[in-house]
Amino acid sequence: MGKSSTPHDAVFKKFLSHRKTAQDFLQIHLPPVLLQHCNLTTLQLESGSFVEDDLRAFYSDILFSQQTVCGTGYIYALIEHQSSPDRHMTFRLMRYAIAAMQRHLDAGNPELPVVIPVLFYHGKISPYPFSMNWLQGFSDPQLAEQVYRSSFPLADITVISDDEIDTHRGVALLEMMQKHIYDRDLMAIAGKLGRQMAKGYNTKEQLRASIEYLLRAGETATPQDFVRTLAQQSPQHEELMMTIAQQFRQEGRQEGRQEGRQEGRQEGRQEGRQEGRQEGRQEGRQEAILEIARTMLANGLECTVVLKMTGLTEDDLKKIRH
Repeated sequence: MGKSSTPHDAVFKKFLSHRKTAQDFLQIHLPPVLLQHCNLTTLQLESGSFVEDDLRAFYSDILFSQQTVCGTGYIYALIEHQSSPDRHMTFRLMRYAIAAMQRHLDAGNPELPVVIPVLFYHGKISPYPFSMNWLQGFSDPQLAEQVYRSSFPLADITVISDDEIDTHRGVALLEMMQKHIYDRDLMAIAGKLGRQMAKGYNTKEQLRASIEYLLRAGETATPQDFVRTLAQQSPQHEELMMTIAQQFRQEGRQEGRQEGRQEGRQEGRQEGRQEGRQEGRQEGRQEAILEIARTMLANGLECTVVLKMTGLTEDDLKKIRH
């Protein structure tokens, strides 16, 4: 069926978009248990434009809002245009109902509305052969009922102790990081994180993502000490730590070049100032690298490791060791 309006669609909308007719329809066809919550005198026709275009070829929709005892709710009526019923009609109705709920929230309302889907069926097969309970559309309706008629599972790591998280095997590192990512200084849990990394539950890609996440999203007064502590607790990942350290050095150089370009534009790109800023940044970065190397040596790291992680030469190390 094409997307153009059908005679079924046109006549249905002509009747059901009329408020008094819609009141009669709902008064007659809504179950009493639902009707008792509805104030049909407050019916207001709403736009149904949220319905997806590819579904409008099969269904015509009428959406009414009305006052209920618990606030503003929606009545959503759909007509099935096919001569053969749709096994998944109830799932489609649920999609429309959720779309109506989303629109209600988007309008600034703080709570979800109750949406009652109603199917107006006039197909050639009679009576309508499929259940109107959408849970019956699942291959395991009992399991679906357990999932969708009870509270959803919640993994609230904010209330789980670090000791318990430490036993969670492959997901422990993720939980520990994201539980503490808002801490004032991640250095306080660097040892725990490093020991968790050393357990071997996580892939190299996960470890790389973890370290980058901690350094970018977290807070620590001494990033170099933080990374060094992680390395000391998981020495088998020394090469990974070195690679990340190199990446952050490269990012620092790129940021320095970008700042230099911005400053150059702001100050007219005067050659003397530009050279002075470049020299100052280079000297500052070199001093920072040398200070990191001093700290590494003071904490017992071997010279070969320091050379790899900092990119310094042996002559540079000789200078800072004397």
